[in-house]
Amino acid sequence: MKRILALAVSLALAAAMVSCGSGQEGGAANTAQSSQAGQVSETASGGESTDEDTAGGTPVELTKCVGNPIAGFDDKGELTYGGDPSVLVVGDTLYLYVGHDTSTNDSYVIPEYLCYSTKDMKEWKYEGSVLKMADVKWAEKNSAWAGQVARHYDETAGKDKYYFYYCSWDSTDSGKQSIGAAVADSPTGPFENIGQALVKGSFTEEQTSDWNDIDPTVWIENGDDGEEHRYLAWGNSKLYVCELNEDMISVKDYDGDGDITFKKDVVAKMPPASYTEAPWIYRRQDENGKYYGDYYLFYAYGWREQMAYATTDDLMEGKFDYQDVIMKASATSNTNHMAVFDFLGKTWFIYHNGSLAGGSGFRRVACVEELKFFDDGAVDYLEETAAGAFGTASVLTAQNGEKLAHKWFNNSLADDAYPYTDVALGSGLEKTSELDEQWAIVQGKSDKNDPYAVSIESNNKAGLYVTAKDGGVVLSQDYDNSMSQAQTFRTVTGLSGEGVSFESMAEPGMYLTLSGGAASLTDGSDPQAVSFDVDDA
Repeated sequence: MKRILALAVSLALAAAMVSCGSGQEGGAANTAQSSQAGQVSETASGGESTDEDTAGGTPVELTKCVGNPIAGFDDKGELTYGGDPSVLVVGDTLYLYVGHDTSTNDSYVIPEYLCYSTKDMKEWKYEGSVLKMADVKWAEKNSAWAGQVARHYDETAGKDKYYFYYCSWDSTDSGKQSIGAAVADSPTGPFENIGQALVKGSFTEEQTSDWNDIDPTVWIENGDDGEEHRYLAWGNSKLYVCELNEDMISVKDYDGDGDITFKKDVVAKMPPASYTEAPWIYRRQDENGKYYGDYYLFYAYGWREQMAYATTDDLMEGKFDYQDVIMKASATSNTNHMAVFDFLGKTWFIYHNGSLAGGSGFRRVACVEELKFFDDGAVDYLEETAAGAFGTASVLTAQNGEKLAHKWFNNSLADDAYPYTDVALGSGLEKTSELDEQWAIVQGKSDKNDPYAVSIESNNKAGLYVTAKDGGVVLSQDYDNSMSQAQTFRTVTGLSGEGVSFESMAEPGMYLTLSGGAASLTDGSDPQAVSFDVDDA
């Protein structure tokens, strides 16, 4: 275990070796080149402190590391929301695409698609805007809803081209949502719209809403018949599948009758249980890169949206069999949208939540977890976490033996339960699980440059932080981007002479305290209750 040992006998700084989640709040942890930039060193510093000691102890630097979220910044390192993530792997590079959320209220305002890239899934580069809805004549300028990019070899051009399938409100089709396509020579664009919708919303009959035709996902493979197949699927409450022609921008005449018709060339599938939207097609590969087994259809389940999956042996003619829910509804977003893909020898699950400051289902950010399969092909359950795929959560244990935890609760499926702003903190709370005792120690939300400033984020309720409130502490989301000071603590050597103490930035001289099962802020008069060991979870 990595344990914090504070040396109170001198001004030497203790090396607090803690792995944790991300400290990304606007520009706090990101630059135009990397999601790690701006964070404190991953090796805690030593030597004499250049800062004056606080009344309670010597400032001590805790090591921060990168976890979730994985994007959320622009070329200036400023806070940038983006949801409905999709990905494309090209060689040794992974490209992430999101719709740029610019809403200031509870509505969707998404004027463009943004792109990020990485070679290791730790360092992320902002690539900029790749497609603006203002450049698509038939689309509504603030409705860049979910999309996906595919790469395909263009025989005429003699090179790979990149195809962006997206959806937006269609001014040429009674205002319905339609599926669009745009083409580029590079995965970072710019993508040029083909001039009209690929599939108009009015084409798919028996509609239940004007937004049945959204969230396209694409899958390309060489089938057992030796031919290349290019599948496109989409739908909200409905599920549609078709094949594309080799040009990638027109629907294939699947039944060969010379006409493109609904139910024959664009197939209306029976959706799996509680299917809402956000389909994503995936299939596993063997060590030689050959696809095998069933097709997986990952999708948003019910409302608020959980993540689930179904399987089929044939995308066009098979039945989608529901399998299981694999991720509960987010603690900070009403919707979700996944991307499932293979990269660096593993399978990954990228999704969105509202964990950034001011975040919600209308101001989202991408996150990632590793996806694992059982031997029979079933998908393992996933937790939405702050530490993500690469960070390590921590356990905070006071010198009196009490562990910091938040009250156990299931994320509600009722919209009016959000945002969470007053969740109880303490130790030994009823029904508390080990997951409720895990924390991501991140760069302080109120100061990206202070090495002694930290925020304490719940690992299994990502986006909710230990927050000073009304003289005490609660677990809260910074839903309106006003709580950064209340959610930041200064770290000093433990007042007991061991461990580390957390002094509130909002209430200087007051320390995070665990005593008698209750969490509070006190002046440190009980040193054992305000001094914590920080161990790997």
